[in-house]
Parts: sequence; structure tokens; C-alpha cells
Amino acid sequence: MHFTRLIFLAILVLGFSACDRAPLYRQEAFVFGTRVEILIAGLDTDTARSASASVLREFDRLHRSYHTWEPSEISELNGALASGQIRIVSSELAFLLADAQRRSAQSDAFFDPGIGELIRLWGFHSDTFKPTLPDPEKIADWLKARPGLSDLRIKGTRVGSVKPGLLVDFGGYLKGFALDRADVLLRGQGVENALVNIGGNIMALGTKHGRPWRVGIQHPRRAGAIATVELRNGEAIGTSGDYQRYFELNGKRYCHLIDPRTGAPVAHTRSLTVLVTPRENAGVLSDVASKPLFIAGEHWPKLAKKMDVKNVLRVDSAGHLQVSENFMKRLEFDGEKPKALEIIP
Repeated sequence: MHFTRLIFLAILVLGFSACDRAPLYRQEAFVFGTRVEILIAGLDTDTARSASASVLREFDRLHRSYHTWEPSEISELNGALASGQIRIVSSELAFLLADAQRRSAQSDAFFDPGIGELIRLWGFHSDTFKPTLPDPEKIADWLKARPGLSDLRIKGTRVGSVKPGLLVDFGGYLKGFALDRADVLLRGQGVENALVNIGGNIMALGTKHGRPWRVGIQHPRRAGAIATVELRNGEAIGTSGDYQRYFELNGKRYCHLIDPRTGAPVAHTRSLTVLVTPRENAGVLSDVASKPLFIAGEHWPKLAKKMDVKNVLRVDSAGHLQVSENFMKRLEFDGEKPKALEIIP
């Protein structure tokens, strides 16, 4: 029996060369249960430090406000929903819920922040969860009721649910929203060139001393990258992987990415990366889209088209790669191109 979590960052920010024209300002922290890194190029230390500090303060606020499993506004909402009550929430939370609900519908509910109870049953809500299987009867009961974000009723800031089993978990949404907030905060303080990395969810601003920011896409079964890609101004990239939070029991791997149709962790995919081109709320889409495409498995192309994501890299359970034609044009593989690779038009 084996258990591990957060072994690697899903996206590796490549190291700096000695020939960089100026040093980069780097600030690190631990927020959202993962390592956060902010890199700023082309500014003096005091300005960069002040800008990055404002971003980290915002990250901490979001983490404390919307942590499902600790006292927060969202845990208070979940308590009210569990007892069938309507709760008045902040305008920000009402916006987040409505936006997540819309994105869930767009993903055919493969992305569903309303399955928090299912996550809890599998034990993935805790930083110290144990490698044990949930009670099959409780999973069956959940599947019979099938509460989801579509059951929310939002009227202004009044929020209720038609199903008492609904439990909202923003674990697959909030990091993307935080990236978009970082983008606004940094640009508002005159930062034109930066890279923000929240545990592998990355947003790029400008360049690194005139050259594009380059990141590596983590290999799901060994240290190092599958490939690298240059990020353009305003692009965001995110990966969902079965190597980030998982346990092994009797030789089988159970990851935290759960298919709401079956109530069980996905086994057909090792990792799935999306790159979102510059647009409004690119960070949210980069965080959200990787989850439903991961769950969809080999059927991801249809869903990617529906979600307007054209850059996708999937590694299946056998280690075979599927890459969208758009993304293939931008990836650089270390050495020879992988033999087990399918290009999807």
C-alpha cells in the first residue's frame, strides 16, 4: 500500500540562465494547499516586492474566504444548504457560484464543484487522508441523489439548493480565479512582465527580458518534463494529473479526479494539460477546462471544442500521448518526438 500527494508541480517553470540581462525578482509562498511562485522581470526590487506582496495578500484572502473544509464563507453556505436553508452571500461569492455553474453546464457537468460530498467520501478533502476505499453504499446513495451545481438557485445574493446533499468545493476553480486576480493586480501596479505559478496553474504577463516565458509540462510518471512551451502575454496553462493527489491500494491507483457519473476516480488518464490563449478570465478557463477533459478521456476533443480550448495534451493510462494539432505546433520535445503520439485535428 502506498500513498503520496503533491509529488511534482504539474507545470515546471524552467530555470534561469546566467546570460539573463537582469535578475528576476522571485517571491514564494504556500497558499491553496500548494506552492505559489511569482516571478517579476524588469523592475527594481522594491517595486516588484510590493506588487508581489499585494498578490499574495489577495491569494490568502481568497483561500480563507472560500476554503470548503475550514471555517469560511463557503463552508457557512454549505452548512446552510445542508439544512435546506437559503443564505445571503457576498456579491463576490454569488458571482463565483454563478460563473462556476455556467462553466459546469458548458462542460456537460464533467466539471462540477457541487460534488464536494463525493470528494469527502473518498477522503480527498483532507491533507492527511488515508488510503481506504469509501463505503460503497454511501457512494451508491450519492449517485442516486446526484447533487450538483445545477441544483443551486441563485437570486442576487440569495443562494439555496433544491437538493440538501449539495456541497460546494472550489478546489478545481479558485486557483484559476486567483490567476486572473493576479493579472489585474500586477498590471494595475505597472508590472508588465511576470509569471505567476499556483501549483502548476500558470499565467504569463509579457516576457522575460524580451524572450517568451518557457515552461515545461510535467511528465506524469517521472521527474522532468514531457515537453516545453513558450507562453505569450496573457496566456494561461494548467494540468490535471493522477500523480498530484492519490493513493494506491492493492496495486491500484486512486486519484482525486472523480467522475461524477460513476462516483469513482478516473483511471484512463494520467495527465491532461490545456493552454488557454489570451482572453478574459483565461486563468479560470485554464483551471476549469483540464478537469472535464481529463474525465472525458479519449472523448476530450468534442468537449474541448465546446469549451473553446484548442491547445490540449493528454497522456492516457498506457502512457500514450494525444495532442491537438494547434498545440503540437508549439510544443518542443526533449530529444526525439515520442513514438506513441496521436495528433488530433
